[in-house]
Amino acid sequence: MTNPIDHNRRAWDKQSSEGQSDWVQPVDADTIAKARRGDWQIILTPLRSVPADWFGEFSGRDVLCLASGGGQQAPILAAAGGIVTSYDLSDAQLAKDRLVADREGLDMATIQGDMADLSCFEAACFDLIFHPISNVFAPDIVPVWQECHRVLRPGGRLLSGFMNPDFFIFDHLAIEDGADIQPVFKIPYSDERDMDAGRLDAIIKEGVALEYSHSLDAQIGGQIKAGFMIAGFFEDWWTGDATPLNRFMPTSMATLAIKPT
Repeated sequence: MTNPIDHNRRAWDKQSSEGQSDWVQPVDADTIAKARRGDWQIILTPLRSVPADWFGEFSGRDVLCLASGGGQQAPILAAAGGIVTSYDLSDAQLAKDRLVADREGLDMATIQGDMADLSCFEAACFDLIFHPISNVFAPDIVPVWQECHRVLRPGGRLLSGFMNPDFFIFDHLAIEDGADIQPVFKIPYSDERDMDAGRLDAIIKEGVALEYSHSLDAQIGGQIKAGFMIAGFFEDWWTGDATPLNRFMPTSMATLAIKPT
């Protein structure tokens, strides 16, 4: 079995280069111009904009965009006044952040790395972490929350999006092939552990990213155990084209967590 982090790095480079996903589309000049005027919105989950009050006093603050490459969130936050560092596993996604930054004259750093290892950063060096729906590609999220807590200053904010764990009860490939929507897998789910061996081998050869569900105990409880206080929460839906489960339940959620002073 390939190293899952190395595999997902290559898979996201491939997905970014193919240019089909909504998460790999760099924003246009008009979006950046509006952000410079204070007119901006960004997402942690597929559709719902993050409440403005989740950002607190934002201008001039040190911001880490964590696993957030693709030329979207990081450039918008830089244009809105943040001192932004984009840290992503995928070189291709970081290249899109740099593309927008260079095109629009934005001062923004980009660093390649694994979301679970922020050892290149000193403790207490950021005021805000923006972590959109991406820990579905991380085998273990406990170190993600621990590292976020370490690099945030007291009073700092962690804005995170993640998948609804129940999404992974279902066999989505079978549903796409016409199977009924019914529970199949026990959660937390892992492609490596729970997927049929032949199918797993096929998606690895195709360069599809490996996915992992995480329980609410790991997602929300994990943030609390790392030392955060949960100060905000919302759920989000997807589109019918993305998943037929959209008819039945919200497929993602987001939290605002604060590091106590």
